[in-house]
Amino acid sequence: MIDEFLAHGLPDVEEAVRKAAAIEIMPRFRQLAEHEVDEKSGPHDLVTVADRKAEEHLTASLTRLLPGSAVVGEEAVHADPTVYEALRADAPVWIVDPVDGTRQFVNGDPAFCTLVALAVRGEILASWTFAPALEELATAVRGRGAYVNGERIQSGSPEVGADLRVATAHPLYTSDENKRTLARLDVPGVAARPCGSAGLEYLKVARGEVDALAFTWPSAWDHAAGLLLVAEAGGAQSTVEGVPFRVDRDNALPFAVGRDEATAVRVRELLRGR
Repeated sequence: MIDEFLAHGLPDVEEAVRKAAAIEIMPRFRQLAEHEVDEKSGPHDLVTVADRKAEEHLTASLTRLLPGSAVVGEEAVHADPTVYEALRADAPVWIVDPVDGTRQFVNGDPAFCTLVALAVRGEILASWTFAPALEELATAVRGRGAYVNGERIQSGSPEVGADLRVATAHPLYTSDENKRTLARLDVPGVAARPCGSAGLEYLKVARGEVDALAFTWPSAWDHAAGLLLVAEAGGAQSTVEGVPFRVDRDNALPFAVGRDEATAVRVRELLRGR
């Protein structure tokens, strides 16, 4: 069933992602009323009516396209953490972040995106990263490459001798312990900065615009789409234990993503203090 869907159903997913953004997200961009923005865990963890409505829209449309599939969405998991367990079951799972970069969205910054990935038993098979305000759609299918607006992209390798450009977990969302770990990247030859939308940072690595990422949180909806996009563009990733990050298990954190394997390993070893 899943092979048949991957062979014929992907254009319908793209249409569903675009439609959710067109109906539920873009009409609210720079138009949010105060009562349409709420806090979740704190003042920097925001959710808007656009997040909720877009996830509802995608949940309905994606499960209709692939009967028997489940959805693990950021807002659904916030309401009921047991939803996350679907990642460990046998049914195909849609992993959804309706508005990745909600802080940017609320502030009127166009650097936000919708993230959708399709996984089976922890293997990410296809992904969509749609930045509607930037008019960019990045797609990847396992074994078929990575594309932006239909043109193939490759991550390449960092320029020899240049500082590594590394985006790291934003300090607003990191513990003191995480901050100390990320501070190990403050060494000669590394130019680190806080990340924006995780999905768009993954896209920058896949395009070779950023050399590496260092993330300290495990939420599948932030990482699934980007991990496949980077892998299909030629990049690599690794947790500090030296094994790949997977969405269906507990992972040692932080983990590193690089334009190539050597870069991912270098950042990983710095994070380990080596």
